[in-house]
Amino acid sequence: MRHALDLVAGGASGPPHEGFEVGYVDQGGSEFRRPLADVWAVRFEGCVPVRDFKSYKGQWHLPGLWWSSTMGGHIGYESWLERDHVMLLDFDPSVVGVSSQPFWLFWASKTGKGLSHAPDYFARREDGSAVVVDCRPVDRRRPRDWVKFEATQSACSQVGWHFRLVGAPDGIVMRNVRWLAGYRHPRHRVEDAVSDLRRVFAEPRPLMDGAASVGDPIAVLPVLFHLLWLHELVVDVSVPLHTASLVSPGVRR
Repeated sequence: MRHALDLVAGGASGPPHEGFEVGYVDQGGSEFRRPLADVWAVRFEGCVPVRDFKSYKGQWHLPGLWWSSTMGGHIGYESWLERDHVMLLDFDPSVVGVSSQPFWLFWASKTGKGLSHAPDYFARREDGSAVVVDCRPVDRRRPRDWVKFEATQSACSQVGWHFRLVGAPDGIVMRNVRWLAGYRHPRHRVEDAVSDLRRVFAEPRPLMDGAASVGDPIAVLPVLFHLLWLHELVVDVSVPLHTASLVSPGVRR
C-alpha cells in the first residue's frame, strides 16, 4: 500500500510536549481534554468517535458504517475513500484495534489563533505501536489542510505514533480486498473445510484446483476466501485474483 506521507516517530518512547491538547470520549461516554503529554498511553482504539457521522440529502460525501472483523462491531466512515482505508486496516493482520474520529487535536498557530483537527482513524498494532490515519485525495489537499496534517504529524512524532496521510489506494489491491471482505464474517468459517483447506494448501497451489479437491467449490470457496481474509492462507493481492492464483500457508490462528 502506498502512502503520500508515512512518517514514524524516531524512537520517541513517550511524551512530553507543550502546546498540543487532546480531546476524547471514553467508552463510558465521559469527555476529556488533556495535554498531549498526558494521553500518549490512552487506548484510543476503544474510544467513542468525537464527531457524528452526519447524513443529509444532497451531500457529496457518502458516510456509513463498516462492520469490522477486527473489532467485531461497526466503525464509521465519512466517504468511500475512508471506507476503503478502514477496510484495508481491517484486512491488515498486524492491526488489532481500530477507531474512527478518535480524538480532537487542539493547538494554537504562531499568531495565537486556536486550531483543531480530528484525524480519521487510530489503529493499534499487535506490537503495541499506533498509527494515526488521515484520508484525503491528493487533488483536494489545500494549504489549510496541510497546516492540520503537518500539526498532526508533529503531535504524533512527539508521542511515538506513526502518521499516515493517504489518498486513493491501489486499484487492484482494493478490488481484491473488497472481494475478500465479502467473506470476513465468522459465519463463513466451517471448521471441517478449514482443516481440509489447510492440508491442501500446505504447499502453494492454484486457488480453484485446491478448492475443488476439497469439495464442491460453491461450498468450499466462501471458506477459502474467509481464510484469505484472515491471512490464515495467503495470496498475492497486488495482482488480480483469479482461479489460478497461487494460495500458500499463512498465519495459523
